[in-house]
Amino acid sequence: MNIPESIIEQLNSQADLVGMIGKHTTLKAAGREYKGCCPFHGEKTPSFYVNPETNLYYCFGCHAKGNPITFLKEFERMSFIESVKYLSEQTGIELPKDDAYQKKFKYKKTTKTQGAKPPTQPSPDANIAQHTAEQQPDILPSPTTDWTNDLSAYDTYFGLDDSHQPCYNEPYDTQAPVLTQPPSEAQGDLYTLLNAVHDYYQFMLGSFAFAKQYFLDRGLSEETIQTFSLGYAPEGWQHLEQVFPQDIEGLKILGLVRESSKGNGRNFCLLRHRVIFPIRDNQGRVVGFAGRSLGDENPKYINSSESPVFQKQHILYGLYESRRQKAKDYLLVEGYMDVIALYQAGIYGAVAPMGTAANEKQIERLLRYNNQLTLCFDGDSAGQRAAWRTLEIAAPVLSDGRELKFLTLPDNHDPDTYLKSHGAAAMRDAIEGAVSLSDYIYGVLASQYDLTRPESKAQAMATLRQLTELLPKGSSLKWWLNGDIYQKLKAVGKGGRFSPKVDLINYSRRDEADAITEIGLHLIHTPILLKSDPLAFVIEHSGMAQAHMPLSNHLERQEIDLPKLPNWASFKSPLLDEIIATISALPDEILQDSAETAQSCAYFIIAALSDVNKSQIQLHWQRFIQSWSNQDLKAITPVFYGLICTALKDILLKQQTNSKNLILSEVYKRRLQALVHWDNIHNKSKLAEILTK
Repeated sequence: MNIPESIIEQLNSQADLVGMIGKHTTLKAAGREYKGCCPFHGEKTPSFYVNPETNLYYCFGCHAKGNPITFLKEFERMSFIESVKYLSEQTGIELPKDDAYQKKFKYKKTTKTQGAKPPTQPSPDANIAQHTAEQQPDILPSPTTDWTNDLSAYDTYFGLDDSHQPCYNEPYDTQAPVLTQPPSEAQGDLYTLLNAVHDYYQFMLGSFAFAKQYFLDRGLSEETIQTFSLGYAPEGWQHLEQVFPQDIEGLKILGLVRESSKGNGRNFCLLRHRVIFPIRDNQGRVVGFAGRSLGDENPKYINSSESPVFQKQHILYGLYESRRQKAKDYLLVEGYMDVIALYQAGIYGAVAPMGTAANEKQIERLLRYNNQLTLCFDGDSAGQRAAWRTLEIAAPVLSDGRELKFLTLPDNHDPDTYLKSHGAAAMRDAIEGAVSLSDYIYGVLASQYDLTRPESKAQAMATLRQLTELLPKGSSLKWWLNGDIYQKLKAVGKGGRFSPKVDLINYSRRDEADAITEIGLHLIHTPILLKSDPLAFVIEHSGMAQAHMPLSNHLERQEIDLPKLPNWASFKSPLLDEIIATISALPDEILQDSAETAQSCAYFIIAALSDVNKSQIQLHWQRFIQSWSNQDLKAITPVFYGLICTALKDILLKQQTNSKNLILSEVYKRRLQALVHWDNIHNKSKLAEILTK
């Protein structure tokens, strides 16, 4: 879309920048400007200013600055086109050559009030769900006895005559209109209509106690119900037509009202006798609804149809609420109630796709917010198939530096039921202990193949290669996954076939510790590796030490000290610390790369370790020796450097995520990028040679 600079200037000058930023931080008037804490970095003393005259913002702390489009791009993570369209809707400034885009959100209102067709009254005990749209009369169920008809706050917004309690089960007067609405413009707006339907569903939830009780029985508080604007769609087949008689065309465009397939001209509501979950886009606008049946109807959940404002592939349920809470970690779950239950427990960042598998764009968006994404699926076979399918979908966007983790809750729990049974603290621990990508893949392969047989190992490697071929071109993750799984398959003895449950438990909580333990095993096996100071070698040759140079001026202006580069202590491993100290104390003549001295030297180092660390090494030593006893120093070195890179990536990712200063976060990010690039170039080709031998 080509947009003239003059239009962009108008959008930036007329946008409500104070209102936009005020959604994320408290702004107070300070002379001609507004002052508050910076939304870009965590500060306690306000140093962030917004000038409503120039429509510019500036932070004296992190030096974030810009105009409305800049803010939408850098804070809201919108693209340029998304930012322009958002400001166009906010300001009313039309975008050139975009009439078709604007018309998509309009519909023709019915100016003449419509009357209802005379219904046939059913027996009071009739099961509404068993009738078709043609058989069912235009009725609403009787409200509960504690129902109070208080529509004063709505200014008869729904077109209801609230002078008396309505008697819904009486036949309609066929000569008079059922409902009346004030005269309106000939064109309606879909977003405005969605908001009106949203308000109606919310009102109905408060009017029917049994519907609200469903959410209360599920453990939701009044505050949570309000936060997610939960509602109720009554049983009547034409209830939306009765409330919005002038908006039938708009309701049909939104898929909330459908026409009978029998061609008799009758319409019926899609969502009936269902509790309602409003669906919001990234800007918080209601774009659709999901309904959960309160009876025996199938399917249990129904989403409103796709429309000009609702494309399911672009929406993640709960993302808007997560962004409002400034979530840092994201968890992809399967259900709407999972999202809401986690939010209520203070675990922000849970999102769910629209009833189908997440797509590549949705996963890529979440990985833009955080380089690590955790996937949570049910433990049954269907859930695990969905997890593998999601992995295949995510693979093309797993560039170096991005990470997927997998959480399978025990006993076929989902997050909602797990929270009820074990509490929020246990749920946080479960998320923290999610399985790494490589360990998850190995667990799946071990569940599908008898890995004691060479033929099955070959099949497992073929399945793995099909997956890794989906990774981005040039990704070093492809080589490391192949290498890691290859070594695990090579180490499998004749102990029998593994079960996925055992594998996933055994490999849980090993993400960082696994790489560090492998570093220690390599040092014990080939202690001469330590003499070349491998950590300093990686830091120097990767360019990590110089990665901050473009940001030097920013660091000086803010008087921020350059964060120290990682050292062995940064790995926070008592095991590795003791191994390094033991090897450093050995005389040089012992540290020779020879088969004659290697084994005796290794056992000498192990014997010198404390009992705790000795036991940890003994758990892995036999497997390690089987894999590496016949490899020389030339083959071991690139793998060893790769392990150091893996551990450093974990450290840098945590530093970047936990940093509350925008500039320091950028320093860690650039160090990580330099490390990933060097790791890719330096180790990939050598590792490929090892794997092909």
